[in-house]
Amino acid sequence: MINDHVIKSPGITEYIRAILRGSGQVMFQGSAWTGLLFLCGIFWGAYQEGQAAVAWGALVGVVVSTLAGYVLHQPRNDGAEGLWGFNGILVGCAFPTFLGNTLLMWLALIFCSILTVWVRTGFNNVMVPWKTNSFTFPFVFMTWIFLYAARMLQGMPPEYMSAPELTAHLSSSLDVSFGSLVVYWLKGIAQVFLINSWVTGVFFLAALFVSSRWAALWAAIGSALSLAIVLLYQGPGSDIANGLYGFSPVLTAIALGCTFYKPNWRSAIWALLGIVATVFIQAGMNAMMLPFGMPTFTAPFCLATWLFLLPLYKFDNKEPDHSQWHKKAANK
Repeated sequence: MINDHVIKSPGITEYIRAILRGSGQVMFQGSAWTGLLFLCGIFWGAYQEGQAAVAWGALVGVVVSTLAGYVLHQPRNDGAEGLWGFNGILVGCAFPTFLGNTLLMWLALIFCSILTVWVRTGFNNVMVPWKTNSFTFPFVFMTWIFLYAARMLQGMPPEYMSAPELTAHLSSSLDVSFGSLVVYWLKGIAQVFLINSWVTGVFFLAALFVSSRWAALWAAIGSALSLAIVLLYQGPGSDIANGLYGFSPVLTAIALGCTFYKPNWRSAIWALLGIVATVFIQAGMNAMMLPFGMPTFTAPFCLATWLFLLPLYKFDNKEPDHSQWHKKAANK
């Protein structure tokens, strides 16, 4: 009898599909086409911003983490749905964004991407009693560890990391013309993969639309509402302009609005509350990490979504299964 684990090497088509779905699963989409468009958006934005290493890091991260899942005989269904690769691709985006482009950095990137595969399994096992999962926290946790290590290891210099500060220097100057606001809104979506390009945001919305119109809508709402909140509360101008208050609310919006709950008016209200909460969690975590010179990554999304899933509220006649990753597009 064939079990759920890997017992033979995957075919090249299966492997490529798993890689592409790993890219798509960052935003809960198990569609290979969505994953392909995400990668196109990453490459476009990274090259546009003169950060080609980020694009290639993303590709390396998703490839090696997906391969690690096969080698480690992780559940085959997880691999087919791209669940081995989504943390790895984020590691691949983060390392070249914050660290110097050295051979040792690339070796560390590969090692960290592989680590996320079994770290995810461990975290998920711990969280089973709460009927939720680790989301992108394996990426957050492992990347924090490696970035802290980089401050002590010259082989992967922290060239682009912020200097530790005790107080924030908030800039108030910000262009709030309609065109600029649209750019900030789109960048909030692009920054899910640490890409600072509004064109990439367009790619990502199109990619989401291919898989789920609800996901595309909630991504747009998440970035727009978070932008409105941070403008209302006069957040740092540079962070707003670069979309840095949008990416975690985008993920929260997709998770609560159409992934773990069936879309309806009750879950919509819940998702809107989650988006607003994520903005304040983002600001609080930014202040908390400031003395360490460390980015928050998608930790605000993880924390906010856990807080809104743990009550196990029902918004329709079907009890949501929060312990499983989004799978409805797995056959695409």
